[in-house]
Amino acid sequence: MRGALEALWLLLCLRAALFGEQVTEVRWCTISDAEQLKCENMSKAFREARIQPFIACVQGTSGLHCMQLISARKADAITLDGEAIYEAGREHGLKPVVGELYDGEVGTSYYAVAVVRKNSSITINTLKGVKSCHTGLQRTAGWNVPVGFLVETGRLSVMGCDVLTAVSEFFGGSCVPGAGETNHSLSLCRACRGDGSGKRVCDNSPLERYYGYSGAFRCLAEGAGDVAFVRHGTVLENTDGKTLPSWGKALLSQDFELLCRNGRRASVTEWRRCHLARVPAQAVVVRADMDGKLIFRLLGEGQLLFNQKGSTFQMFSSESYGQKDLLFKDATVELVPIATQTYEAWLGHDYLHAMRGLFCDPNQLPHLLRWCVLSTPEFRKCGDMAMAFNQQKLKPEIQCVWADSPLQCMRQIQAGHIDAVTLKGEDIYRAGKMFGLVPAAGESYAENSSISYYAVALVRRDSSSAFTLNELRGKRSCHSSVDSLAGWTVPVGALTHRGSIQPRDCNVIRGVSEFFNGSCVPGSEARKYPPSLCAVCVGDEKGRNKCVANSQERYFSDSGAFRCLVEKAGDVAFVKHTTVFDNTNGHAAEPWAAELRQQDYQLLCPNGARAEVHQFQACSLAKIPAHAVMVRPDTNAFSVYGLLDKAQELYGDDDNKNGFQMFDSYKYRGQDLLFQDITVQLVPVAEKSTYLAWLGPDYVSAMDGILTPPCSGPVTVPRVSRLLLLLLTAGLVLPSTL
Repeated sequence: MRGALEALWLLLCLRAALFGEQVTEVRWCTISDAEQLKCENMSKAFREARIQPFIACVQGTSGLHCMQLISARKADAITLDGEAIYEAGREHGLKPVVGELYDGEVGTSYYAVAVVRKNSSITINTLKGVKSCHTGLQRTAGWNVPVGFLVETGRLSVMGCDVLTAVSEFFGGSCVPGAGETNHSLSLCRACRGDGSGKRVCDNSPLERYYGYSGAFRCLAEGAGDVAFVRHGTVLENTDGKTLPSWGKALLSQDFELLCRNGRRASVTEWRRCHLARVPAQAVVVRADMDGKLIFRLLGEGQLLFNQKGSTFQMFSSESYGQKDLLFKDATVELVPIATQTYEAWLGHDYLHAMRGLFCDPNQLPHLLRWCVLSTPEFRKCGDMAMAFNQQKLKPEIQCVWADSPLQCMRQIQAGHIDAVTLKGEDIYRAGKMFGLVPAAGESYAENSSISYYAVALVRRDSSSAFTLNELRGKRSCHSSVDSLAGWTVPVGALTHRGSIQPRDCNVIRGVSEFFNGSCVPGSEARKYPPSLCAVCVGDEKGRNKCVANSQERYFSDSGAFRCLVEKAGDVAFVKHTTVFDNTNGHAAEPWAAELRQQDYQLLCPNGARAEVHQFQACSLAKIPAHAVMVRPDTNAFSVYGLLDKAQELYGDDDNKNGFQMFDSYKYRGQDLLFQDITVQLVPVAEKSTYLAWLGPDYVSAMDGILTPPCSGPVTVPRVSRLLLLLLTAGLVLPSTL
């Protein structure tokens, strides 16, 4: 490795000789008197060795102060840890250019893990209420990564950036060395033991026996805690006879396991695949316009001379200054160049997301969360919600703001005049695609809810004339109604996106009418759609009210569309996945359905296969997404969910005694005000933090197909803007005469 480093240094020197460098001085930012002294000694040693550019030392008060000095061009470089690199990149536009390399096993990183006893049943999904052991407050593997991970994945909700309160209420007692001086020491220090005499309990030093990596593991081993958050090598370093202290002599590594992000568990040796996050090494950061190669050439030449025994100056030792890790970590073996000089790439996906969950400044949170309402009953409920939240001192406070339509809500949120609104699937699509909004929380319904369902293509089981989804042209179709997601919007959008339906002159409706050989789409006649979309409808028993969008049309609704298929008026029915179960095997009393059997019907899958009706999850046109609370991307979504999660603990149960019901609109003589009345709870968006992820690829494809269809033939609407096109097609009609 040393030979390779020397070769790289020679190449860098040659490049400098050929092209020349204008930088004559690099100003290194330090954060303490001891670090300033070491920096001055490094500067002197480099000068005496004629290493250029020269190093000057600028003393700041903290890592944050140094970031500000670098950004203001009053300093040039500093070495930061992962959390600080995140802030430096996100808030100050700095980039990492040189990384520290530690041991050969993991190189420029280590892994933060969660350890439990093997005989426990704990998983990453059942941590609430268990006792936890941490290396120390604000320490990376023991606090920042696990807390950030729990927040970012929605397992831990935080209101108003008050992380300490959230953690103290989440775990059933903890040992967090350093938390003794906080307002939550009763909970966060409950599992700590102090020194041998019982003093210095929860001290942020080795005087607390459960401090640091070994201490947090000891907390677990001795039964004071149920889970320990440590680095990947901690268990192996303190078991199987490898540790001298008496508490660890009899411990076996095989008696402990790791908690994986996916809910599984693994051996303590499998930390590469089972961890909370890979923690990046410290890195030297500079301004975006600085040459990273120059910084590495400077430090690379220095470490060749000052990273060996007997050298006049030791780059990677702080022992002579009476402190640790000055300028660089003392454990550094060598410095290496960073190829992809972005903070996101250096930190890595898991660590980056953990920092997203942890990084919350209460001073940057709005005092008010302005909620968009669309009607008088909704305004009244919103006002009661605001008062109820205020009585319980929930933050931020709610303010109710009127708008004329969901579209106006989206515009006002994008403009910064409103902050949040609950939207359904089609509106989530528009809010994300047109206005850049993102989900902050979602609704969750009961398993048998009519809102949580899949849109499917249902056919008769017929081996003699079976067809697939790719062979629908010329078939007769049954649809529940022109306003139905599962019966109309999703199947038409999906078939258009697949290219099966080719809208001529960008007219989707005409494309549908020419694709099928007759359909029943109740409600289409009232919109003056082509007559073929009512061709197979039958009306009432006397043949009247044909194609109306109500029960007088026998083929109206999901059950009606299924009846259309059963009576062979159509060849395929587009319905909710529950429709076939509700109307077969004796579950329906109507004469037409009394003798129907579930096994006589199948589903058409997007991949061209057929499947049994119970396989709807794997064989559907799309899952209809739950409603979601949408906000601007610069809004702290974790704080929005933290507010709503705390609120639903008090007001989410319809039988609560606190005077307000979040998921009930009966009192206001309305339905589904602010939230769907059928909502069981609000849930975090977790990894579904964009509108695309929340809606799912199948639903998005259907919306793309219906709202931005591929057009064949001459386009007759060249002067229509994209926004107007979307608005016009919201009702699934695009006049070709515009």
